[in-house]
Amino acid sequence: MSASLALSLWLQSARLQQQTGAALGSTTAPDSNWTLDLLEWVRTSWLSTKLAGLAGMDQAPALPTWAAAAIGAGIAVGIVIGFVSVVAMFSIWLERRVAGRIQSRIGPNRVGPFGLLQSLADGVKLLLKEDIIPSGADRKLFVLAPALVMASALAMFAAVPMADGAGFTDINLGVLFIVGISALATIGVIMAGWSSNNKWALYGAMREAAQVVSYEVPLGISLLVPVIVGGTLELGAASRLQSGWGGSCWFLFQNPFVLPAFVLYFIAALAENKRAPFDLPESESELVAGFHTEYSGIRFSFFFLEEYAAMFLMSAVGTALFLGGWNFPGIDLLKGGWLIAAQLAVFVVKSMFLVLLMIWIRWTLPRMRVDQVMVMGYKYLTPLSLICVVGASVWEVWAAVPFHERPIWMQLFTPVLVFGVCAVLGAMLRKQAIESAAQPTTRSRIAPRAHAAAH
Repeated sequence: MSASLALSLWLQSARLQQQTGAALGSTTAPDSNWTLDLLEWVRTSWLSTKLAGLAGMDQAPALPTWAAAAIGAGIAVGIVIGFVSVVAMFSIWLERRVAGRIQSRIGPNRVGPFGLLQSLADGVKLLLKEDIIPSGADRKLFVLAPALVMASALAMFAAVPMADGAGFTDINLGVLFIVGISALATIGVIMAGWSSNNKWALYGAMREAAQVVSYEVPLGISLLVPVIVGGTLELGAASRLQSGWGGSCWFLFQNPFVLPAFVLYFIAALAENKRAPFDLPESESELVAGFHTEYSGIRFSFFFLEEYAAMFLMSAVGTALFLGGWNFPGIDLLKGGWLIAAQLAVFVVKSMFLVLLMIWIRWTLPRMRVDQVMVMGYKYLTPLSLICVVGASVWEVWAAVPFHERPIWMQLFTPVLVFGVCAVLGAMLRKQAIESAAQPTTRSRIAPRAHAAAH
């Protein structure tokens, strides 16, 4: 009953906020929210008609708000679980295919077209496997850990709007909410390692704790840069603020410090998600399987699904705050349902591109040592992210007016500067790579001397 009351209060407050925004002529709030429309439809139409038919009545009174909110919340949870499952299974298939290409293999291609149903087959296999709990484990924490990890991923997904007005909720403090909820996954990992009564699992859990403490700081600080540029912590409002220039006025082009902040955020997100080269909590060459060594069956699949769901979620946050959200050149030409569908497609494609980049990095770079991971987080990423925050603040103060009100030369100067910096850095990296490839290796320099000494 308390949950129903909370949902009822949320529905009423959301309706009031929407009406207030419409009365004030707000330009940042969408005209409608499909979640609220769904709840209103459930409350006044569908279930009321069913109940009236069962009771033999011509017309039944509308459902109480709390009942409609509870039913609507159940529908929303089902949609989130279905979307997360599909995204995770597709990401697993994508990683296996990309890994196969990189390693000159084929990858999964037997189950379904192009092997797309391989992840579904693996899920059925894990569901039917025996669920084993070690005799010396803390049973309550052992069972609770994977549930907590999966719940954190589902909660974060509910706070990410993927189209204008198409989201379960658009929280005013959405950035802080996602950063805070993401910490629950870390608590679940530590619980899994501690409760397993296994030294390898405990080592992996302690590595995760140290790694998250190191990289949560630059991740949160780097997110402040687009917050400063847009002046909002709401993901939906941030996406709407990037709709200029025909859908290409991304924060990435509004301030020269957003690009380095995005790079820092992406690196910190890799460490947050335990992805290579920061996969120390799971390093199978050292710790068997890390914190989930003792898990099997469906409980293991929860950790597996959460990793790929978190990859997509971190990519979605980066898309919303750095890469224009659901905006794309020419998308404003569409109207109605086609516009919503196009915005959803653009948002998902951008996010999946970042997921693909994470997969590419995993199968390209070797794993770092523990000391290297700690040094990189504290000594490099944190100071650089602070520099980006100060630089972005100074730039916004110097500009003095919102981006859309600046002179055209000032609007064009920022993207030109960003592309210029990228071109210079790319040229420097290319030159260094060519010099490194042309330089003889240590073996080739030492071998002739050893050969001469032998004779």
